Amino acid sequence: MLREEGERITVLDVGPALPETVEFFAGGPCSLHIADLFSALPLRPEEAGFAYREQWRDLLPLPAGTRFDICLFWDLFNYLSLPAASALLQVLRPHLHPETRGHAFGVHKRGMPEDARIYGIESEDRLTLRPRPRRLPGYAPMPQAELQTALADFRFERSVLLADGRLEIVLGMKNEKGT
Repeated sequence: MLREEGERITVLDVGPALPETVEFFAGGPCSLHIADLFSALPLRPEEAGFAYREQWRDLLPLPAGTRFDICLFWDLFNYLSLPAASALLQVLRPHLHPETRGHAFGVHKRGMPEDARIYGIESEDRLTLRPRPRRLPGYAPMPQAELQTALADFRFERSVLLADGRLEIVLGMKNEKGT
C-alpha cells in the first residue's frame, strides 16, 4: 500500500479514463489527473532532432508541486519511440517520488499485433477492457530491454507474460543507487 489508510493518493491516468476507473478512485481519498495522451498520437518529429519534451509539456500541464503516487501508462509505450518515451519520463520526473508506482502493458516480442483496447480499473483485482473506436497511429512496440532503457527512472518490479503475449508490468522508482 502506498499510503496509510485514509491518506489521499494522487493518480495520473494517461488514457481516456473509463468511467469505471473514475468510479474506482472516487471511492477513496484520491486526486485523479486524466491526460489522454493517446489522443495526441502520433507525436510530431521536429526538424532539429526531436522536441518531444516540449510536446509532452504542452500535453501535460501539471501544476507545480503535484507528485504522483500511481501512474497508469496502460499500453502508451507501444506507440512511442525510445526518445519519445524517455522524454515523457523527463517531463514527469519532477512529479514522481521514491514511492511512485507505475503500471504498463508491453509486448513479449516486437512483432506482436496491436491490441487495440482501452483499459480501465473495475476493482483492486480486475481491469476492464474495451475496443478502441479506431486503430492508433505509430504502433511500434519496444522489446522489454528497450522499454527498460526508456523508463530509466523506474525498475521493473514485476512483469507477467499474459496468454496473448503481452506483458503486464508493475513499475517502482529506482533508488539513488539505481536499483
